[in-house]
Amino acid sequence: MMATRAEVLGRPLGAGERVLRGHSRSKLRLLPFLGPAFIACVAYIDPGNFATNIAGGSKFGFTLLWVIVASNLMAMLIQMLSAKLGIATGRNLPEVCREQFSRRTTIGLWLQAEAIAMATDLAEFLGAAIGFHLLLGIGLFPAAIITAIAAFLILGLQRFGFRPFEAVIIVFVGVIGFCYIGELFLAHPPWGTVGIHAITPQFQGSESVLLAVGILGATVMPHVIYLHSALTQKRVIPDTDDEARRLMRYTRVDVLIAMSIAGAINMAMLIMAATVFFDSGHNNVDSLDGAHRTLTPILGGASSVLFALALLASGLSSSTVGTLSGQVVMQGFVKRKIPLFVRRAVTMLPALIVIAIGLDPTRTLVISQVVLSFGIPFALIPLVIFTSKKKLMGVLVNHKATTAAAGVVALVISALNLFLLAQTFGIV
Repeated sequence: MMATRAEVLGRPLGAGERVLRGHSRSKLRLLPFLGPAFIACVAYIDPGNFATNIAGGSKFGFTLLWVIVASNLMAMLIQMLSAKLGIATGRNLPEVCREQFSRRTTIGLWLQAEAIAMATDLAEFLGAAIGFHLLLGIGLFPAAIITAIAAFLILGLQRFGFRPFEAVIIVFVGVIGFCYIGELFLAHPPWGTVGIHAITPQFQGSESVLLAVGILGATVMPHVIYLHSALTQKRVIPDTDDEARRLMRYTRVDVLIAMSIAGAINMAMLIMAATVFFDSGHNNVDSLDGAHRTLTPILGGASSVLFALALLASGLSSSTVGTLSGQVVMQGFVKRKIPLFVRRAVTMLPALIVIAIGLDPTRTLVISQVVLSFGIPFALIPLVIFTSKKKLMGVLVNHKATTAAAGVVALVISALNLFLLAQTFGIV
């Protein structure tokens, strides 16, 4: 009997591989395939999303809810392609870039990806620190120190294997979802109106168009495109084309579930802001601290606690995922690796400095999003190109319709981010 790839690699079959080969008929056979997309989806409910969704809801009510729905559909497609690249090639996106592009191009991609990783980590670490600050009522710098300790503890879980780490991230996503279910329960939104705005594209003046562009333009985070391909590249190894197709079907379910949850949470953020702030005349709530402060007199102390807890869970989980992404970027592009704890210590320093010298955390979050916008095309365009190559992808190569749809999405998102950069620097 021919040896399987797992046996050649000198390890026993994992639970997912046993399912692929028909060795397991359990009703829970989907479980081994769940996890990677949940880690990836954290990037879509990070502190930057909190700020954008709250601003959209407080200024324009439910008008821009459809933008979140459209954004989430785009995100599903892009994350599915990233996961598929890892499964089909056994390599992550940075590794494939290194193999397919010249050394000079690879170095350039690595440098911009490192800048993106640092900007991501800055925003998410700040978000977690603000969460501790709001929840515990302590100063921002002591909150940042607690955030640093918590981040190290979460990363330390990887010594017990990746599944415990995945489980903790899934718990964090669950905490964020639970908090916003609680917020909606307290807010009592008009669900009929919510349903109409979720499927009806519309705007309220030029400012709402700009904010819609901001929401759409920040849909896909480049660091999580790199990471998702790494999470799937050797997690479950198919032996045959049929197994590869079967694995991709399970992976699609993982992506659909995780990204649907992330989309629902983003919608809940805007719905809460529209119901609580817009309807009560608080139309300029554009900071995390302002949202927390305004919730208490309107809905009571429980709502502000839930908000702070959700922000804390978002910041801690997304910051940890950002650190992992940075490791994938360095190892993939230039074959270099540093200990995760060293990377964590280095990438948290900018946030600690920002807090220590008293810079505005919300303004810093905005600037970090501008840096992220710059990196979008450098991750999206190679991803679409690679997943459309038969020689590289084999049986998992994109269908022509998928490539066309992904190409349109990549161009739209890239164009919107370039527009945001131009707006930020006053060019247009």
